[in-house]
Amino acid sequence: MPISLDCRAGLGELPQGLLESLRRADEILVLTGAGVSAESGIATFREALTGLWARFDPARLATADAFIEDPVRVWSWYEWRRAQALAAEPNPAHRALAAWGRRQQRLHLVTQNVDDLHERAGSHAVIHLHGSLHAPRCFECARPLASPPVPAAGDRLVAPPRCPACGGLARPGVVWFGESLPEEALASAWALAERCDLCLVVGTSGLVQPAASLPAVARQQGATLVRIDPQPAADFNGDWQLLGAAGVILPALLERL
Repeated sequence: MPISLDCRAGLGELPQGLLESLRRADEILVLTGAGVSAESGIATFREALTGLWARFDPARLATADAFIEDPVRVWSWYEWRRAQALAAEPNPAHRALAAWGRRQQRLHLVTQNVDDLHERAGSHAVIHLHGSLHAPRCFECARPLASPPVPAAGDRLVAPPRCPACGGLARPGVVWFGESLPEEALASAWALAERCDLCLVVGTSGLVQPAASLPAVARQQGATLVRIDPQPAADFNGDWQLLGAAGVILPALLERL
């Protein structure tokens, strides 16, 4: 059974067993989700619908079929999301993970988020399981394309640019419903889960597969599993749950180390 610690009022004194697990970890896998970006003010996928987009179901905008049917509408929605992400700033959780990575060269960051806040905080070689808003590619030939300038007004429709190689339309560089995760990213994350001795799960519900299986793989291979989130998970099968904001808990953990 995992041990849950209520850290919403501050980290307080930590059990020695938890501190020792954190301090002696040789290879660390950190899996982050929407909760980390939410602390920077980025709405979660299903919350990000206001203004022009309030009448749309996000799940119906996040498919290849939706793009084929109305590429302008789908591209414009993702450009709106990209503008929101670029307007946000890394929060203390992002910065703490970047600082931890500078101390511990074998800390590996895997994220389900499609923004670049980890990179802007100073983290390197971040593995994006669900793609990135900042890496568009051609819908026809999959050629990587440069991101266009961010539109000034988020509620206006913008046509996707054309691929200079084949003339196809640019599509957002995210993983849509019905698509597989990037093979290289998933393989790298899986290999890290199999060999890490500490796995931190931060700000993710643990419901979206196959990313949700990574902590279980790490646990099966003998890693210490620590979850950080404001809400407890009844089905969490790990060692420790630290309940509170990642932006409070991660900097405090780093200080204790």
